[in-house]
Amino acid sequence: MNGQLDIEPLLDKMEAGLRQLLQERGVSSPALIGIRTGGVWLAAELARRLQLQEPFGELDISFYRDDFSRIGLNPKVKPSSLPFDTADRDVVLIDDVIMSGRTIRAAMNEIFDYGRPASIILATLIDLGARELPVQPDVRGLALTLETSQRIKLRGPDPLRIELEQA
Repeated sequence: MNGQLDIEPLLDKMEAGLRQLLQERGVSSPALIGIRTGGVWLAAELARRLQLQEPFGELDISFYRDDFSRIGLNPKVKPSSLPFDTADRDVVLIDDVIMSGRTIRAAMNEIFDYGRPASIILATLIDLGARELPVQPDVRGLALTLETSQRIKLRGPDPLRIELEQA
């Protein structure tokens, strides 16, 4: 089955979940960081929805992957950009899809290289389960189980859309 999932209700759920969690934790000035590429698109949308004035950060975790020596360097690697200090900040790390947890582990390693944050909240659009590491999102738009022949991809940035494809 090829098709699209409606992204708006998932973005609404992420926004509401983040607002509630930030309020519960007393976080008034979160530092948003998106993981390239889909996480950056989501960070831009969530920053707009949350009416944050500070620019969001962008991570390219290519050098931090635990399979770097096996898969090599992606030719489209761009430097990460964090326009703020992460030391003692409450960070919201944003990715489009979480599956094994390895991308998030790599992203947290890179964030700590910039400075030790006070906390990290993980927000993902889609949670596919299948963890290899004990990493769970604090906020998620949708938990989804795919067949082995299916793939899901966030396309964008304008408009953002989720495509479900047969592999």
